[in-house]
Amino acid sequence: MYAPERQQEILRLARDSGRVDVVSLAEQFQVTAETIRRDLKTLDRAGLVRRVHGGAIPAVRLDFEPDLAERETTAADEKDRIAKAALAELPGDGTVIVDAGSTVARLAASFPGELSLTVVTHSLPVAARLADHPGIQLHLVGGRVRHRTRAAVDAWALRAYGEIRADVLFVATNGFSAEHGLTTPDLAEAAVKRAAMAAARRVVLLADSSKHAQEHFARFGDLSDVDLLITDSGLSPDDAAAIERGGTEVVRA
Repeated sequence: MYAPERQQEILRLARDSGRVDVVSLAEQFQVTAETIRRDLKTLDRAGLVRRVHGGAIPAVRLDFEPDLAERETTAADEKDRIAKAALAELPGDGTVIVDAGSTVARLAASFPGELSLTVVTHSLPVAARLADHPGIQLHLVGGRVRHRTRAAVDAWALRAYGEIRADVLFVATNGFSAEHGLTTPDLAEAAVKRAAMAAARRVVLLADSSKHAQEHFARFGDLSDVDLLITDSGLSPDDAAAIERGGTEVVRA
């Protein structure tokens, strides 16, 4: 396989899985790790991927936003592990806010049948998963519903979150880093996320490792605003340690 062919395949793999790593690529293509690093450097210079520790993630425009169906299939195994780990953060009773996002929707779908909680959400998919749960008192926040995410936004949603207090917020993000904080492509969704964070005593961020070092158009908080980040083992121990030095606990599921 010629280098351009290999690089095209690497790009496809990065876009399909959200992340590629040097060791796995070297094994797959039967070349040296240094060859893969040169390939990633070439793709990075072309603006097609962004190199991160141990591999690369696909580069996207700051305002690019995948639709809900695409999010559901991206990094599915990692999101399932994150959702399972997040179950330990559910309070025994009280109130939780569940943000809009594919990973938090997986968490909602895995809520135990014996759970007894008040749940507030502005996400239609999350509400649909919890509407028939026998132990949950569900509050659906209203507003303009965005087609891409099925999330309610704008004044009604902001007003609702301004009037409540919750024990825990499970929040999602499109990108997170120590430098740029928590970011998402849409300003209206960023405003609702910010309001939900202000309404919660404890903030738990659910984000797979492909979102690390990503940045998007609208910023809604700092990593220091997050009490606990639950991610997957694709986040390197060094990156996890750097985040913890900033005051955020990290769990790598």
